[in-house]
Amino acid sequence: MITTQPIPSATILMLRDGSRGLEIFMVVRHHQIDFASGALVFPGGKLNEGDDHVSQYCEGANTQDTQLSYQVGAIREAFEECGILLARTSGQKALISASRLKELAQFREPLAKGKLEIKDFLESESLMLACDQLQHYAHWVTPEMMPKRFDTQFYLAEAPADHLAIHDGYESVDSVWIRPEDALAGNKSGKYTIIFPTRLNIEMLAEASSVKEAFEQAKNRKVVTVKPRFEKREDGNYLCLPEDTGYSITEEKM
Repeated sequence: MITTQPIPSATILMLRDGSRGLEIFMVVRHHQIDFASGALVFPGGKLNEGDDHVSQYCEGANTQDTQLSYQVGAIREAFEECGILLARTSGQKALISASRLKELAQFREPLAKGKLEIKDFLESESLMLACDQLQHYAHWVTPEMMPKRFDTQFYLAEAPADHLAIHDGYESVDSVWIRPEDALAGNKSGKYTIIFPTRLNIEMLAEASSVKEAFEQAKNRKVVTVKPRFEKREDGNYLCLPEDTGYSITEEKM
């Protein structure tokens, strides 16, 4: 059997405190996208080659950290897919303002379509990526027998209060701020399509009542690489996870 190499990818779980508790920003994937089309997902995607070459434009990150390119990819994808940019003007302590973000919105599409390198964008606009705003949350690797595989790092981030989140209109066609409980209920009723890894991470987020609590829980939990495997049993096929992942289940019948 030929094993397809997993594609390095990053996903960002953008959070805020809503009137009824913790909310997460999710987008609906375009039906013509070849992975998870039509599904309700967290913003994210595969890493770009340029994500490896901007360590000098990253704040709050260990430049020797093997995850640095994933952190860059997560911040870049958040900007491309939902219009939130976790960055500071060089030399400043505060994240960029809503007015500055509005000026930078013109760069979302060129970045997303590969017409602009992230390094050139950061350099020309005197920006530093706020990697210190990310909290590592999960790590999933697609099973070997799948035709398309991803090696995905998940990160939590709190949405700046004055940044307006909005989907990009081509990779994602709709978006919503939603409580984890409501997303899970919508998946159960058939209102939303949510793929397995996304659902388990939403279930874990539902254990927190606020952004602060979600971050604290993540900091206190060891991130275990999740590489699901398939098992064929007498009563059907099962998708199995390692025992120590921290998720509510370790297997699910397919």
